[in-house]
Amino acid sequence: MDAFLDWKHISFAHPYFFGLLLLIPLLIWWQLKKQHTPSMRLSTTNHVKLLAPTWRVRFRPMLTVLRVLALVALIIALARPQSSSVSETLDSDGIDMVLSIDVSGSMLAEDLKPNRIEAAKKVALDFVEMRPTDRMGLVIFSGESFTLCPITIDHNILKQQIDGIKSGMLEDGTAIGEGLATAVDRIRKSNGKSKVIILLTDGVNNMGKIGPELALEIAKAYKIRVYTIGVGTKGMAPYPVPTPFGMQMQMQEVQIDEALLQKISKETGGKYYRATDNKSLATIYGDINKLEKSKVEINSYKRYAELFFPFAAAALLFLSIEILLRQTVFRSIT
Repeated sequence: MDAFLDWKHISFAHPYFFGLLLLIPLLIWWQLKKQHTPSMRLSTTNHVKLLAPTWRVRFRPMLTVLRVLALVALIIALARPQSSSVSETLDSDGIDMVLSIDVSGSMLAEDLKPNRIEAAKKVALDFVEMRPTDRMGLVIFSGESFTLCPITIDHNILKQQIDGIKSGMLEDGTAIGEGLATAVDRIRKSNGKSKVIILLTDGVNNMGKIGPELALEIAKAYKIRVYTIGVGTKGMAPYPVPTPFGMQMQMQEVQIDEALLQKISKETGGKYYRATDNKSLATIYGDINKLEKSKVEINSYKRYAELFFPFAAAALLFLSIEILLRQTVFRSIT
């Protein structure tokens, strides 16, 4: 029964037989004409009109209906309906990736809208959507680092973790070395033929037990490609600053260690980007998506099941009932 209800996977081997459906209006016209052809001439029909039609007269059109149903079922059977089931095997040369995102207090600066951390979350979520076949993980860092999501193919869990990122989740500061080292530790044992880290920060390394230089050497040793992104406008930007009256926005100079980020990306075979606004940040992730293409091959196999027999049986059944009724209940004297 499911095969008949799943119309998306039903096809017809000989669809040209549906042209025979044009015979149905002709059949109906012929039957109506035959019914209205008088077989007896009367001088008047007034006394006949007074007679109530019998149930045989009322139900006689059923013979035409049965013949039409038989013809429709026969035409469908001749068209050979087939149910196709498709099985697919996915052969993916996927890329293993880790997103390492700065969550320090400076990421609340509002030179990107509504602020840097929210802008970074949005483009990261869009980026995950663009990489359906890749295994991905998530690391956050500020004064220390933490793995929010190990490498996984379950992108729903990953997106939930990205959506929950907030500034203040870790001790404040900027430990770029720790953010990179933790990401390397997460990806170094993966089975991916290509291993990539995207490190996003808006500051200068000022904390952490592992320095950026050591983290860089570890990444090179494991042949991990690192793309680095410096987030922040050039010049001054509104930063949140604690005051006796609460947190207030004050203009401060944007400081990003671009030399360090350029060195990390260059020596690992990646690329450095500077995101000065929301649009450029989205463009950067789009560029990385193009540079890191996964090889995906989908092999499809189709199997067909013949569905014509029930229609052929229905045609025979309708025709048999029509003949039986015509020769018994609705038998005519003409």
